[in-house]
Amino acid sequence: MSSNKLFLSLGQVLILIISFISLFLTSWLIIPAPTFFLLKFGVVAPEICPWLFLSNIITLGLALLFIYSPQLKRIICIFSLMGLLVCSWELVRIIPTQMQMNTAMNQALGADYQQKIPVEVKAKMRKQPFILTDIFRGINLQETRHLTNINFATPAGVPLNMEVYQPSKVGKYPAIVFIYGGAWQNGNSSVNPEFNRYMAARGYTVFAIDYRHAPQYKFPAQLDDVRFALNFIRDRATEYEADTDKMVLFGRSAGAHLAMLAAYEPDAPPIRAVVNYYGPVNLTQGYNEPPNPDPINSRAVLQAFLGGSPQQFPILYQTASPINYVKPNLPPTLLIYGSRDHVVEARFGRQMYNKLRDQNTAVFLEIPWAEHSFDAIFNGVSNQLALYYTERFIAWALVNS
Repeated sequence: MSSNKLFLSLGQVLILIISFISLFLTSWLIIPAPTFFLLKFGVVAPEICPWLFLSNIITLGLALLFIYSPQLKRIICIFSLMGLLVCSWELVRIIPTQMQMNTAMNQALGADYQQKIPVEVKAKMRKQPFILTDIFRGINLQETRHLTNINFATPAGVPLNMEVYQPSKVGKYPAIVFIYGGAWQNGNSSVNPEFNRYMAARGYTVFAIDYRHAPQYKFPAQLDDVRFALNFIRDRATEYEADTDKMVLFGRSAGAHLAMLAAYEPDAPPIRAVVNYYGPVNLTQGYNEPPNPDPINSRAVLQAFLGGSPQQFPILYQTASPINYVKPNLPPTLLIYGSRDHVVEARFGRQMYNKLRDQNTAVFLEIPWAEHSFDAIFNGVSNQLALYYTERFIAWALVNS
């Protein structure tokens, strides 16, 4: 075989491999992940959809130009066209989803809510809910100050640390307390720092806190640790340039669950707003009606967290469920869920919203293509939308709540 024929042969095989990989990744836009390992593909694929769209276009073009075998060309073209069709299914829904989110924000906060945000605060925010070029180049986080390994408590001999993100200039800033997710079993205060840096650069002091993990430490240990952190922040507010009269709790997944409990419980400190990204709200129903498929084994996670089933500990499950704490005059709450979330289904966020909105300010935003932990890809499609409305909700709440 001549070197030219060998080169063409290897090139054709490479195009086929790239086409298959593109289609494989794209397929997770519509296939629910049955296992925790495959869940990673289900999370990432929707967030890099423009990259996948581009990849499928490239492989289609390469097939048309450089594949001479009719059968191989047909296979690659079919792969690429299927990938393009699936990607288009998400991309064409970005603008309608953005419009739905605008409507939800306007209905809950008022059509003029953005006009109530101080001009100097709004000037630092993202200009559009979705910016295609940011998918490829990333979101500019800007310069901040960052403090690490700050011990705030040592319950049961377990050292708990926090990280603090501050604007580049010394001052006094509203406080955001960030609580990470991880099924109450994994994670630490340094995970997913992009949001913390982003918000610090826009005029907030962000505290990323730690808590003890299940199953070694069961509920309410985690909630106790959040309380320790809040007390520490209030006691040391001046040192860390935080205005604790303007404090927001923000949590992801298990962290959102803890944020809601900390803000809603009867003896909660003054909190100006709560941001809940895909957090569990009704643990009893979540146990009795797990998602299908259930890639993290939700029942096992809840048993590790609470020590058993709701049949064994019905009162404990009720006590640990934020939905049971809804009453008038709670802090304004933003709930963001993905329609394709197979860990905490969006119906639970909607359930919480329906109960909150009768007597409180609440916003429910649903992203049709998003899986659990969609914001792990900070410049991804879903997180761009979530970030745009989250920063506006927080700014509005600090002025109006």
